[in-house]
Amino acid sequence: MKATFTKMSQSTAEDWAIIVPEQMEFFKKLPDRILSHMELLTGDYGGFSVDRLQHSLQTAHRAAEAGEDDEYIVCALLHDIGDTLGSANHADVAAAILQPYVSDENHWMVKHHAIFQGYNFFHFLGADRNMRDQFRENDNFKRTARFIAKYDDPSFDPNMPELTLSLFEPILRGVFSQPKNSIYKVLTDS
Repeated sequence: MKATFTKMSQSTAEDWAIIVPEQMEFFKKLPDRILSHMELLTGDYGGFSVDRLQHSLQTAHRAAEAGEDDEYIVCALLHDIGDTLGSANHADVAAAILQPYVSDENHWMVKHHAIFQGYNFFHFLGADRNMRDQFRENDNFKRTARFIAKYDDPSFDPNMPELTLSLFEPILRGVFSQPKNSIYKVLTDS
């Protein structure tokens, strides 16, 4: 059964009684879509010593080994998921995906991680490696600098054993099971 309106302004309560259960099923499949999208990073080296998937997996693995919580580990795993669709703003894409499901601190960290990682290479591109300093007074500055130094920066290691997404699937499903910050939270609270 499908709703019959041609403009949202023509929708009825009966239409939404059809739509909401369908949307609930769609929401539940988000982790599957994320995992499938992460697979697109396989084999995409972009000139780096490991492909983008292994970089993401190494970053998450390091965070897990250090005892970070599940939400932080999922942020580490997905921090570069935007590389495929947002090559010029990958951090923004990753942050947008994560925002409904993570804390404000973790969202800020992912959203700004590219500028902070730039400290390590922007000067080779003719850009300001200290671009991150504009955020020095932000409460999340140290957190984000630590994420880069401890997890993101060292995760281009071709000698590290190959990791698989299945290692992180349970915690990804857990983090994406219930939005915290979304206008659609009302749909998932029932």
